[in-house]
Amino acid sequence: MYARLRWFIILLLFIGGGISYLDRAALSIAAPMIAHDLSLDPARLGIVFSSFFFGYALFCFVGGYASDKIGPKNVFSIAMTVWSVFCGLTAVATGLVSLLVIRVIFGMGEGPFSSTASKLVSNWFPRNEQASAVGLANAGQPLGAAMAGPVVGFIAVAAGWRISFVVIAVVGLIWTVAWLICATDRPSQHRWLDATDKQAAAQVVPDPAAATETALPLGAYLRRPAILATAFAFFGYAYILYFFLSWFPTYLATVQHLSIQRMGFVNAIPWLIGFIGLGSGGFVADAIYRRTGNALFARKLILVGSLAIAAVCVALAGIVTSIVSVVALMAVSVFFMYLTGNTYFAIILDTVPPARVGGVGGFVHLIANLAGIVAPSATGFLIEGTGSFSSAFVLTGAIAICGAVSVAVLVRQDRPEKLPGAARVRPV
Repeated sequence: MYARLRWFIILLLFIGGGISYLDRAALSIAAPMIAHDLSLDPARLGIVFSSFFFGYALFCFVGGYASDKIGPKNVFSIAMTVWSVFCGLTAVATGLVSLLVIRVIFGMGEGPFSSTASKLVSNWFPRNEQASAVGLANAGQPLGAAMAGPVVGFIAVAAGWRISFVVIAVVGLIWTVAWLICATDRPSQHRWLDATDKQAAAQVVPDPAAATETALPLGAYLRRPAILATAFAFFGYAYILYFFLSWFPTYLATVQHLSIQRMGFVNAIPWLIGFIGLGSGGFVADAIYRRTGNALFARKLILVGSLAIAAVCVALAGIVTSIVSVVALMAVSVFFMYLTGNTYFAIILDTVPPARVGGVGGFVHLIANLAGIVAPSATGFLIEGTGSFSSAFVLTGAIAICGAVSVAVLVRQDRPEKLPGAARVRPV
């Protein structure tokens, strides 16, 4: 029962991640209509895209830290409620200021998701399955973004863009009820498990509270070169993600001259490919880990190689002109970008004791999601200044390459520590 239940909880997180990206991608899909109704030029629209991340980036850390203190179940319950309510309130925005306020608080609600998911995985899964679990927990995100195009595009055209935000907010609140009924912080608390199941779970995943006394202060982990390099590489990953999430639909509509409906379907293609990458990346990394006994090699091989390929493809997408070439290159870029999606948190789970996973994961996610502030605004100003998207595509690729290089150079092997069935390597 324990084995099935832990994957059921990952399924809930998969669905929750899909809802989170459905919610946040909705603005990008409806952006041409919103910009017209609220009189927003490209620079102001870029600021609106970025405003989400002022709240989001900060609460990546706050949420991760809170998950160490009050547990991931409580953090998820509060976060999903807040982001669903403020997603719905987007429907009442009347201008730039009200839209900015709503987006900041909406971002605060979504911020805790990934770092809190990592905390929950560390509580429920053995080490040699954690990358797979993290990958699946987050794999719903690109699927939700892929759904945003057809779903939001259809509702926006049929009933208006404001109604689309209300509909998807209701979906989030329904998920919250299911989460409160089905989830617990760790196996020992779950009423669906009997004493035998709980004892079996404790042998596989010891209670994180037992490690609290031996854990160093949080700051000691945040200063490690491996953690800082991982955070910078994650920034490069996030820069591709948020450039694509915020501006690619507008690029398709304004440069490639697609209708809202057609743009929504074309924009979904890279997200669907990305879903495959994110869902499979953890299993690939864990398979390499189990085969080689070297966690660091598995994480770096996936992260450095895939992020470099993603960087090159997104830069080339800014040079080609045909829509087929652009979409194909962006699909390859998003696939390899998402193939690295589990490795950032896998390095944390390999390096940091369970009692500090939430805080360290939140810090890394905070640094990464500063890209959500920089990428949309920088892209907006580049478009307005140059009259073209090309420089924005190239800049995105250059930043991601720098992230891959930082991990290749700074994340190095210290000494192996044996785990049941494989060797665990701590980056330093």
